[in-house]
Amino acid sequence: MAALTVAHYPLSAQSETPTPGPLLLNRIGPSASQIFIANADGSNERKLIDSGSLDYNASFSADGAWVVFTSERDGLGNSNLYRARTDGTQVERLTNDSAVEDAAALSPDGSKVAFVSTREGMLANIWVLNLKDRTLKNLTGVSGVQGRADSPNGFFRPSWSPDGQWLAFSSDRDTEWKGHHNGAGWEHTQELSIYVIRPDGTGFRKVSGRKDHCQGSPKWSPDGKRIVFYETLAEYTYWVLRPDLLLQIDSQIVSVDVATGERQEHTKGPGFKISPQYLDSGEIVYRRKGGPEDGLYSTAPAKAAVKIAGLRTPCWSPDGKQVLYEKFTWRGWKQNQALYSWDASREYRYTDVWPAFSQSGWMVLTAKHEDGSIDVMRADGSERRRVYDVTKQSRLDPTLVKRGLAGAFFPVWSPDGEWIVFGVGEWFTQRGKGRAKLMRVKSDGSGLEQLTDDSIFNAGFPSYSADGKEVVFRIANQDPNSASLGGLAVLNLESRQIRRITSGYDNMPIWSPDGSRILFNRGVRNPNSIWSNFDLYTVRPDGSDLRRLTDHPASDGHPVWTPDGTQILYNSGQAGYRDEACHYDQTFQPYGQLFVMNADGSGKRQITDSIWEDSTPQYVPPGAR
Repeated sequence: MAALTVAHYPLSAQSETPTPGPLLLNRIGPSASQIFIANADGSNERKLIDSGSLDYNASFSADGAWVVFTSERDGLGNSNLYRARTDGTQVERLTNDSAVEDAAALSPDGSKVAFVSTREGMLANIWVLNLKDRTLKNLTGVSGVQGRADSPNGFFRPSWSPDGQWLAFSSDRDTEWKGHHNGAGWEHTQELSIYVIRPDGTGFRKVSGRKDHCQGSPKWSPDGKRIVFYETLAEYTYWVLRPDLLLQIDSQIVSVDVATGERQEHTKGPGFKISPQYLDSGEIVYRRKGGPEDGLYSTAPAKAAVKIAGLRTPCWSPDGKQVLYEKFTWRGWKQNQALYSWDASREYRYTDVWPAFSQSGWMVLTAKHEDGSIDVMRADGSERRRVYDVTKQSRLDPTLVKRGLAGAFFPVWSPDGEWIVFGVGEWFTQRGKGRAKLMRVKSDGSGLEQLTDDSIFNAGFPSYSADGKEVVFRIANQDPNSASLGGLAVLNLESRQIRRITSGYDNMPIWSPDGSRILFNRGVRNPNSIWSNFDLYTVRPDGSDLRRLTDHPASDGHPVWTPDGTQILYNSGQAGYRDEACHYDQTFQPYGQLFVMNADGSGKRQITDSIWEDSTPQYVPPGAR
C-alpha cells in the first residue's frame, strides 16, 4: 500500500524578513517514547516500535495482525499515523500533514482508519480515511455535530463497533471553559460525554453523559450492544496530571446499553482506573494509573493484576493474549533542541522557561527543569553560566522547588545589559501564603541585591522599564477567598518607592520595548465562579488607558513582546484539547498552543499545533543569532 500524501499547510503567514530568527518555546511533554508488546500476563515483553523520537497510542486491528500508532518521527511536535505488523515489520505511513493526527483505530474489515485530526480548523475532530481510494471525511467538524463556537469542541479516542457500522468517541462539546477548584485554578478541567456516529456522518447522538463528570475512551462489547468507558469527576481531570494529587482521586469503569442507556458500574473503590476494553470473552480489562497499584486489571474474579513498569495507554489484542503500550522517557530536553516548525521560514527550538534577551544578544532564563536557578548563555546555548543558584543561595524549601512551586522565576535584562532582575520565592498555589521577593544581580553573577521586602507582600515576575529606572512586578497578598489578589506595582530603583498601577488578579507584566505600555494577563471573574478566565491586557505605566486584547473564554497567558514591539507572542487554550486530559502525565495545560497577534490585539493567529503543551515563547532577535 502506497503512503498517503497530504499537502503541508502553514499555520502562520510568511515573515516579511527573509531569514527570521528562531522561535524558542517550552514544551511540556516526554522527551522520547517507544511502543512495546507483551503477553497479557506481562511476560515476553519486547520493543515493537522505536523511531528514535516519540511513538505512542498504538492499537490492534480486529484480526490482531496489524497495529496502528502515532509517531513524531517527522519532527518533534508533528504527529502522524503509521501502521505495522505485530512483529514490527512493514512499517507504513498512513498520513502526512502538519496537523495533529492521533488515536487511530482500524475498522473491523481493515479498510478504513478512524482517527483524531486538527486539520481544517486546528480543532480536534474525528476523521475517517479510506485506505483503498485515499478519501478523507471529517465526521465531527460539521454543522449539527459541532457545539457552540465559544465552548470546547474536541472529539477524541474513536472506537469502531464490531460490525463497522458505528463509531463511538468522547467529546467536550457544549461544555464550559472552567478552571480547577471551582474555577479558581489557572488550568482548565475537561468534562466529556460519550457519543456515536455512523462512518458516513449520519446518526450522531449522545449515549452517555453526566454533568461535571468526565467519561472517556469508549470501547464496544463483542456483541455491539454496550459501550464501556472510564468515568471520573471533571475536577479530577486536572488532579490526575499532578503526581502529588493523583493518588487522592478515583474513577470507575462503567458501561451503557447503546439502545436504552441502561448503566452498569463494573468497579468500585479507590484508584484511578482508565483505558477499559472488552475482550472477545466479554471480560473487561483496564489500567489502574499511578502509585504502587499501577498495573493492568480485570473484572474477572480473582484474576491477578499485571505489573509492567512505566506502562501507558494499554490496548489488548481481541483474544486477550497480547497487550500493546508505550513507555515515556522524561529525561528532559536539551536547550535549543530542534522541534517541528509550522513556519517554513523560521526554525522552532526548545528552551527552558522564560527566556529573555539583552541588547547585546545574551539570553537569560529560569532553569526550571533543573532547580529553578538563573542561567545566562548565548542564543545557541553556548557559554552557559549560572548567575543565581537556588540550591546554594535561596534557602527555599527543596520540596517546593522540585515541584515547581518555588525558585528564581522570570528573569529579565536591564536595558544596558548590566543587570538581571528576577523573583525568588514561592509561586503559583503558594503565592497567597508563601514569601517571594525581587532580586537583581549583575550579568557576571556579582552584586546580588534584594529589591523588595517579602514580609510585606509576595512580589514576582518583574520587568525593566525602557530607561532602566523602574521595574514593574506582580504583587500577591494573602486572601482567604482567592489564590492571590494585589495587582501590578512599579518600583523606582533610585528612591525605592513603590506605586500600584492596577488592582486585580494580574500577573506576568512585561514593559514594551519603547516603554509606553505594560503587557500582562488578568484573571477575569465569571458568574458562579471564583475565577474562570485569564485574558491579556495592556496599560500605561501610570495605570491609565487599560486595554483588553483577548476575550476568548479559554485562558491566555505567558505573553511577551516581539523584539520590535509590534507584536505579542502568547499561549492560549482556545484551540482546545487534542486528547482526553486523563491520558497525560505531568503536562498541566495540554490544550495550550502558541499564538501571535499585533500589539493592539488584532491579527491573532496560531503558530503551533502539537499534542503537547507549548508555552513561554520568544523570538530570537537578529543580534543574537
